[in-house]
Amino acid sequence: MNRCVLIGIAFVLSLPLVAAEPKSPATVTELYADFDPRKDPLDTKLVREWEKDGIVYRTVTFHVGTFKGTPARLAAFYAFPRGAKRVAALLHLHGGGQRAFLHEVEFHARRGYACLSLNWGGREMEGATDGDPNTDWGAVDPTQNNVPGYFSLQPGDKAIDPFDSPRNNNWYVLTLGARRGLTFLEQQPEVDPDKLGVYGHSMGGSLTVYVAGSDRRVRAAAPSVGGSGFRTQPWPLLPQVTLETPIGDVQVFEATLGFESYAPHIAAPLLWLGSTNDFHGIMDDTYRTGALIPHENVRYAFTPHMNHRFTPEFAVTRPLWFDQHLEGNFTFPQTPQTHLSFATMDRVPLFEVRPDSPRDVTEVIVHYSIDPDPRARFWRSADVVKMDDTRWTAALPIPSVDQPLFAFANVVYKVQKTESEPSARPIERFALSSRLHAAAPAEIAAGGVRVTDERDPLIDGFAHGWRDWYTLSADNPHHWELSTRKLADPKWQGHDGQRLSVEVRAEKPNDLVIVLTENVFRPYRGQQKEFVAVVNLAGGQATQTIVLEPRNFLASDGAALSAWKHVDLLSFRAYYERGKTLLGSKTWDGPQPVFTKLWWQAEGVPRPTPFGLR
Repeated sequence: MNRCVLIGIAFVLSLPLVAAEPKSPATVTELYADFDPRKDPLDTKLVREWEKDGIVYRTVTFHVGTFKGTPARLAAFYAFPRGAKRVAALLHLHGGGQRAFLHEVEFHARRGYACLSLNWGGREMEGATDGDPNTDWGAVDPTQNNVPGYFSLQPGDKAIDPFDSPRNNNWYVLTLGARRGLTFLEQQPEVDPDKLGVYGHSMGGSLTVYVAGSDRRVRAAAPSVGGSGFRTQPWPLLPQVTLETPIGDVQVFEATLGFESYAPHIAAPLLWLGSTNDFHGIMDDTYRTGALIPHENVRYAFTPHMNHRFTPEFAVTRPLWFDQHLEGNFTFPQTPQTHLSFATMDRVPLFEVRPDSPRDVTEVIVHYSIDPDPRARFWRSADVVKMDDTRWTAALPIPSVDQPLFAFANVVYKVQKTESEPSARPIERFALSSRLHAAAPAEIAAGGVRVTDERDPLIDGFAHGWRDWYTLSADNPHHWELSTRKLADPKWQGHDGQRLSVEVRAEKPNDLVIVLTENVFRPYRGQQKEFVAVVNLAGGQATQTIVLEPRNFLASDGAALSAWKHVDLLSFRAYYERGKTLLGSKTWDGPQPVFTKLWWQAEGVPRPTPFGLR
C-alpha cells in the first residue's frame, strides 16, 4: 500500500472520537420512527375479573415502555361480550381531569364490541380497593400533574431527552401509551385485529387525533371537542386573540405536535364531534384541520350553542360511525353539499343545502353568524325554505358589510331503530353538519351585498321553543338551566336606557335566578364576570312581567352591572351557587316556569307593578 495512504489512515485513526450531536425529531414521521408499538412484551397483569349480564369485565395493567431506565405501566378497564369471537374493538381515551370509565366499556360491549378504557391520567380507578395497582408512568409524567409538559419541548426531570425535543412533550408520551393500548386490543383472542377504532373527548379527543395520525392500525376514529389544530397561529379574522406560545422552537412544535401536522397522515375514516362554542375544540380550526385529511371519508357533527357538550342527535353519530366502518351494518350519508352565494336578485346572501339521501331527511337547519370569535359567537337560525325534494335554501340578512359572515347547515336524518350513546338519551334520529363557510368583510363588500338586517327589541317570543338557547339538566325538576348567547349579537344587544323585560308564568311561588355574563371567552375585551338578579315569582296562572335595569344585576363583590353592551350570555336558572352563598333554591317547587316573551323596553315606558326583585 502507498506509504502516504498509510500515513493518512494512521492520522485519521489517531483523531479523538466525537459523538454525534443528538438530533431532535423535526417531523411527525421522524418523531415515531424509532417506536414499534408491538416490540416490547405487554406483560399484562389481571387485577380483577367479573361478569355481569353476559359481559366480561377486567381491570388490567400493561407495560408501556421504559423511559430513562424506569418502566411505565398503564391501568385500564377492558370489557367484551361473553363468548365473543373476532369482534371489532375500541380504544377509549378519557378527557382531562377524568379517568377510565366502566360505563364506556360496558356500553360498547353491549353493542357487540370489545372496549379498552385507558386510565392515562392516573386517577384512582372506579371500584378500586387498597393495594390495587394503577397507572405508573415511572420516570416521566404526562398527566395533569405536569400541566406545563403539554406545551413544552424543554428537558427536565420528567422529560425523556436532555435537549429540546418533542419527545419531552406530554402528548408524545401519551400517544405511545395509547398506541400500546391498540397493541393490547389486537392481542386479545376475542378481537379482530383488523377492526380497531379509537375515540375520546376533550383531551381524549386530542389524543385520538395523535393516535389516528401516527398508527395505521386505526380503522375508524371519532374525536370530540379536541384535536383542532393551528393552536399557535393567530386567527385571521380576530388577530387580537392571544394564543399560547409553546416553550421551545415554535416551528418544531407545529411540525411534530401540531394537530394540523397529523391530519395529512390520517388514513382512517374520521368523524369529528363538536360544539359550536367550544373553548377547546375550536370550531373554525377543527374544519381547517379536517380539510388537511387526505381522503373524503370525514364527517362533522356540531351541536349548536353548546360548549363541550352534545345533544343526543349529535352524540349518537359516534357509535353509528363505528358500526359503519368496523362492522359494516350502517351507512352514513355524505357531507351535505352547501353553497353560499352573494350574487342574488335582492343582494341578500343565500345559503343552499343539498343533502345526501334527501328522502331520509327530517329537518334542515341553517345557522349563521357575524361574530369572528368562534367561542363566543351567537349562531342565528335562518328561515329555511324547501325548494324541492333535493334542495333547501335560506336567506342570511346581515346588519353590516364590515363584519365577517359564517354559515353552516345541520341536516337531521331518521334512523330505523332507536339508538343511544353512553352519555345521551336514546333517540331515533341523528344529525350531520355541512362544511363551515367563512367570508371576510372584503369578500362580502365585493359581492355587492345589501344590508337589510335591523335591530330588534324582541329578543325571543319563544314561538320556536328553545331553538336559540342551550339547556342544561333540562329534564331535572330542580337543577335546570336555560341559556342564550343572543345578547352578544348586535341585532339583540341592549342599549343604554333600555330595560330587560321578561314575561313568565310559574305554577308555584319560587325565586327565579337570572344571570348575565360579560366577556365570555373574550379576554381581549375585559375580564369575564357574572352578574345575578333574583326575582320572586308569585305563582298561579297569571303571567308576570319582570323589568330589570343593569343596576339590578350584582356581581359577587357587590358591584352592579354598568351596561348591557358587553353581556355575552343570559341564563335563567333555578339556583346559583356563589361560594357558600346559594341564590334561589335547589328544590324548585312545581313545574318549570313558562317563558312567553323576552324583550327590551325603551326608557320612559311605564314600569309594571312591583316585580319581586330581591
